[in-house]
Parts: sequence; C-alpha cells; structure tokens
Amino acid sequence: MKLKHLQYGITLGALLVAVAHLIWPNLTIDAITVTLLFIALVPWLAPLFKSLEFPGGWKIEFKDFEKAGVQAGKVGLLARVTVVKPQKRYSFQIVAKEDPRLALAGLRIEIEKKLTEIAESKGLKTKKLGIGQLLRILGEKELLSQDQSSVLLNIVRLLNTAAYDRDIDKRTAEWALDVGPRLLDTLETKTRNDR
Repeated sequence: MKLKHLQYGITLGALLVAVAHLIWPNLTIDAITVTLLFIALVPWLAPLFKSLEFPGGWKIEFKDFEKAGVQAGKVGLLARVTVVKPQKRYSFQIVAKEDPRLALAGLRIEIEKKLTEIAESKGLKTKKLGIGQLLRILGEKELLSQDQSSVLLNIVRLLNTAAYDRDIDKRTAEWALDVGPRLLDTLETKTRNDR
C-alpha cells in the first residue's frame, strides 16, 4: 500500500509542477517539462525495467523475473515442482534454447491463451480483450484474486519488455523454463475449477 501512495505522490507532484510550468504564457514544452512528465511515468513503468540509471549515478533497481516468480508462488499461481522432469508441452519450451526472445514472447502468448480459456470456461466473452482487460474481468468475477491478477500483469509486462531486449540473460530463459510451465499448469486448473 505504501508503495502505491508513493507512486501516486510522485506522479501527482511531477504533473502539478509540469502544469505550473506550462501555465506561464512565455513557457513552452521544453526539456524541463519532458523530464517532469518522464518522472511522473517512472513509478508506473517500474515493472518494465530491471534497473534505471539517471545522470549523476542515481540508480533505481526494479522488480525482475526472479522476484516475479517468488510473488507468483506466494499468491498460489505456481504448481508444485514434480520430481520427474516435465515433458515439453508448451511451444515456448521447444524454442527456448535456440531463441530465448521467442520463448519469452511465446510464454506471454500462452499465458494470454490460458486466461482466455478461464474466462470462456465460465461463459465470459473475451473477443477483442487485451490482457489487462481480461485480468480485470477475471478479478471482478473472482476467478483470480487481486494479488494473482497483479502478479500476472507484472509477469506479462516483464515478458513483453524482455522479448524486445537484444541481450537476454541466460537466467531469464531458464526462469521461463522453470516458472512458465508451472504457471500455465496452475492457470489450466482454473479452467476446471471455480477457484
């Protein structure tokens, strides 16, 4: 909760300064206004970056995949690890070694497909819904908890960002191979259960 208040405070403060900067007639949109608008957006973009470094050495560390995996486990989104090595059931697992970026994009697509299946199994219409809208509806219908929806949205944002990263860390692909199938298996059980 405190982080959310900080996000709102930073955003509101930066926007107010930007608006005040624009009120005076001789001022135009310049580097200061653009910088303030960027600062207003940073708290909301935090899940998209591992870290962000500003001039002067000020560095902000953000959530990464490992933390997202821990959060997914805490909110019950990860199926238990089996002793037997799981078979490659999902397309992203097959391409992970050859193209980690494609694997991350594939995992994101698989997550969206599973969320669509959950909604449709409960008779909800999903045509033309983005993943954010889909998560909101699943939360409203109590098919996912608020925490689960939040963690899934964070994971999807991380996957979207990483899929466009030129240098994907080997650990990121390993994370997808470890967490991805367990996450998808858990989502699959939600198509069969009420909760």
